[in-house]
Amino acid sequence: MSEHKKEYKNAWTSYTQEDLKEVFAYADRYKHFISENKTERECVRTMVKEAEQAGYQNIEELILANTKLKAGDKIYANYKDKTLILCCIGQKSLEDGVNLLGAHLDSPRLDLKPNPLYEDTDIALFKTHYYGGVKKYHWVALPLAIHGVVAKKNGEVVNIVIGEDENDPVIGISDLLIHLAREQMEKKLGEAIAGEDLNICLGTIPLVGEEKNKVKANILKLLYDQYGIVEEDLVSSEIEIVPAGKARDYGLDRSMVIGYGQDDRVCSYASFEAQLEVVDPVKTTVTVLVDKEEIGSVGASGAHSKFFENTMAEILNLVEEYSSLKLRRMLARSKMLSSDVTAGYDPNHPTVLEKNNAAYFGKGVVFNKYTGSKGKSGSNEANAEYVAELRKLMEDNNIIWQTSELGRLDLGGGGTIAYILANYGMDVIDCGVAVHSMHAPWEITNKADIYEMKKAYVAFLENALK
Repeated sequence: MSEHKKEYKNAWTSYTQEDLKEVFAYADRYKHFISENKTERECVRTMVKEAEQAGYQNIEELILANTKLKAGDKIYANYKDKTLILCCIGQKSLEDGVNLLGAHLDSPRLDLKPNPLYEDTDIALFKTHYYGGVKKYHWVALPLAIHGVVAKKNGEVVNIVIGEDENDPVIGISDLLIHLAREQMEKKLGEAIAGEDLNICLGTIPLVGEEKNKVKANILKLLYDQYGIVEEDLVSSEIEIVPAGKARDYGLDRSMVIGYGQDDRVCSYASFEAQLEVVDPVKTTVTVLVDKEEIGSVGASGAHSKFFENTMAEILNLVEEYSSLKLRRMLARSKMLSSDVTAGYDPNHPTVLEKNNAAYFGKGVVFNKYTGSKGKSGSNEANAEYVAELRKLMEDNNIIWQTSELGRLDLGGGGTIAYILANYGMDVIDCGVAVHSMHAPWEITNKADIYEMKKAYVAFLENALK
């Protein structure tokens, strides 16, 4: 009997004209979403609004009313506008487990320090603290925007977005001119720009009548006039500095998307759309979108938090009589796609991946059986039976898919939230798309891949795997 090796085909060659319309329409919706939502809070607020329009109800209101849930009911849980859980009750008992999609909403960026504003040689600047894994030299000589919230002592929370409207000013971090950069260019890439040098230029006009720090005073006046905030309010703010501008079509054939925050909003958005699309599932469907993955999934809004487990306990209690044993059974019998991206093979950087086990643009959704580093350290490794189930699911639903590792052995590595949810005993595998320039201010994905990914998530939620 001859051997059969999976040949990963190019998705673009299989599309009809009708398929192409759907691919590009989905990409347009996705581009709009990541252009308008560049922070976790913005993502959650937009998703809650759309979920409510689709019939999802706030779990807090249902708990207060002691409302019992039945098959087809749709609920959401919003944790401080940073983590979101969506659930559609299925026909089967919750003790049979749920079909779970999990992705993260946070992306690498620059955060303001607690006391960020200062003046130096008649220039007002913000001090920043980079968030997540960044190449610091990526963030200089680039138009940047301000997104975030400022919480005032009186309880008011002020939303701020500066730099996205075409009439807005942008801000940025200056780089050293090439004429004087000999010493800088002799340094290693990781040392050429220091973290403490990522200071944002805000302005140069002094405020008339001030004796000291006149430019800083003018910036404070502008902020007060526009937003009613004072310098002390910046201590209780969450201000994120992100690339200014919208996601765009990439490539002369418009086959790709370039935009900020695609790790991991490309998977978050697909998970969200899939969750809303599935309305009468056999097994209960759940999508959890978390914060803090880029810094270890820590904190109250990260995947290590008890928020997910607590919410699932509340859902169980609204469906049937609660018990700790039922909750444990539900979680252990669940199936999960950890929706996260992977490194795409890039002809400009061919040596970092092993070609037979790399993810390629245009070859569909990607399954990573394990991530981690070196000897699979820190990974969740999906078992063979689960991978076989997913192979059949993809092929039964005509979904174009591929497998990959994150990179060449001993070179580096990375992780996702997969291992955290696997602690409950559920089957988990990483499932997302290939990305070029991952963690850069502007990342690149392929429209065919993101379309196949969304199809894969829908098929996963609709089908009751063993």
